Amino acid sequence: MAANFFNNKARAAAAAAASSSAKQKPSDGKEDQTRLQPWVEKYRPKSLHDVAAQDHTVTVLQRTLQASNLPHMLFYGPPGTGKTSTILALAKSLFGPALYRSRILELNASDERGINIVREKIKDFARAQLSQPSGIDAAYREQYPCPPFKIIILDEADSMTQDAQSALRRTMEQYSRITRFCLVCNYVTRIIEPLASRCSKFRFKALDGVAAGDRLEEIAKAENLRLEDGVVDKLIKCSEGDLRRAITYLQSAARLVGAKGASGAKKDADNDSEMVDADSSSELITVRTIEEIAGVIPESILDRLTQAMQPKKIGSAYEAVAAVVTDIVADGWSATQLLSQLYRRIVFNDAIPDIQKNKIVMVFSEMDKRLVDGSDEHLSILDMALRISGILGGGS
Repeated sequence: MAANFFNNKARAAAAAAASSSAKQKPSDGKEDQTRLQPWVEKYRPKSLHDVAAQDHTVTVLQRTLQASNLPHMLFYGPPGTGKTSTILALAKSLFGPALYRSRILELNASDERGINIVREKIKDFARAQLSQPSGIDAAYREQYPCPPFKIIILDEADSMTQDAQSALRRTMEQYSRITRFCLVCNYVTRIIEPLASRCSKFRFKALDGVAAGDRLEEIAKAENLRLEDGVVDKLIKCSEGDLRRAITYLQSAARLVGAKGASGAKKDADNDSEMVDADSSSELITVRTIEEIAGVIPESILDRLTQAMQPKKIGSAYEAVAAVVTDIVADGWSATQLLSQLYRRIVFNDAIPDIQKNKIVMVFSEMDKRLVDGSDEHLSILDMALRISGILGGGS
């Protein structure tokens, strides 16, 4: 009898807990979705005012936004500078949430780049007549201009084949009354001239340190992160003007530090019978953490290699260079990363004469070609270091 009583009581408690968790499930799921979302998407600019460092482009687009009349556009520039974010923010400002899905077609040309996509998917959307869904009132139109055209966004348009780009020309002209095109690419030279001449060109430059640093500090503040002095500068330096890469590094560092903090907090919590969330333990993110995530070779290793490459008065530098290079390869450091960091260190060194720099740069270019072709990293690094040592010693 007592067993049945306790079983029924346990069942009732379990049923109550299940019903309460079911009620809380929708909100918890939404919070988890936001928390687990990549920060690149979470902090993507929602409007043109949020776009960082592209002042000229944003100013021109804001004026066209006021006039509600867009030309065909071509956005080009390095990766991670806000090209796709800018056109998406512009589209949201033009049409608002009610019309956005029906008026915008976004295609990634690296996946869909053949002529059949232009003839079928793009052409069908371009020639479709505009529809006015219900629920669009005067107040909505005051907030969003809702111009009488659609926008087709072709991301990574420089990956489109020549035939596909040629087929796109006629579509752009034929349906220009109700459809606008925005081509987004990294290399404008890969867009055929007849297509480029039909678009207004907007160049996106690599983000400077001030604009990128302000954006990273805003994200760190929003995520309650504690940053060591110099972390923001190191993020900008490692990402080389690519804000998307810098934000990804910052999120990875936050997760790494949070995981370390969570493991330490969990040990303390076992004694106090309390569970501490990983995100609540905000440990300090250091410059070294960023370097580890970015795969940057420590300066101490570069110092050792640079010291070994110095010409010797007696004998050859081979033994010293070979020992350092063997350690670098054994530790798994990337030869491409070593080439990049060593290039900056030597080229910006005022103590090395310009004539020697010219010869060293030729060595760097030759090694870069070898690595792209798939040569052995150990032998390539060793050959490069010995040749640089010979140039510094006065050889050719």
